[in-house]
Amino acid sequence: MLRVLKTHGTTFTIVLFAVSAVSGVALFFHWGSAAFHGMHEWLSMLLLAPVVLHLWRNWPGFSGYLKRRQLLVPAVIGLAASLAFAVPALTATSGGNPMRAALSAIENGTVAEVAPLFELTPQALAQRLATKGYHLAPDGDLASVSLAEIASASGKPAGPGLIADVAFAEDAKP
Repeated sequence: MLRVLKTHGTTFTIVLFAVSAVSGVALFFHWGSAAFHGMHEWLSMLLLAPVVLHLWRNWPGFSGYLKRRQLLVPAVIGLAASLAFAVPALTATSGGNPMRAALSAIENGTVAEVAPLFELTPQALAQRLATKGYHLAPDGDLASVSLAEIASASGKPAGPGLIADVAFAEDAKP
């Protein structure tokens, strides 16, 4: 295996870089994102192996770049460009993934608030949840407790399971 990697390390690097470049351009322009997303992520991870092998095989030349500080300017520019994207995303108080925001709003909503989203009455949603083992307030108040609080009080986790229980009338049968 090591012989194959030594023999073909550079060619693997070139081919996987080409795949990463093409899929990255497609993702940038939103062309076939479903087809390219997984390909880009996984094959870019696979690209790391021949790149590391390439660095290992060519370490004397690479160490020359380090000694002559020829990597300093590209490294600083690369770090600055990375931070230009990362800092706003990490420090933003709004925005983000709209799907997560929608699901969080459902979890934090009350039965009375969420039921119309699924074309249900609050009583119908309460019945659906009760059928699935959620314990609602005995006084019938459907407007004061969030779905996440109902799940917690019922010993069930919030998250995808709760959303599925709210959205679907019956459990999926295997």
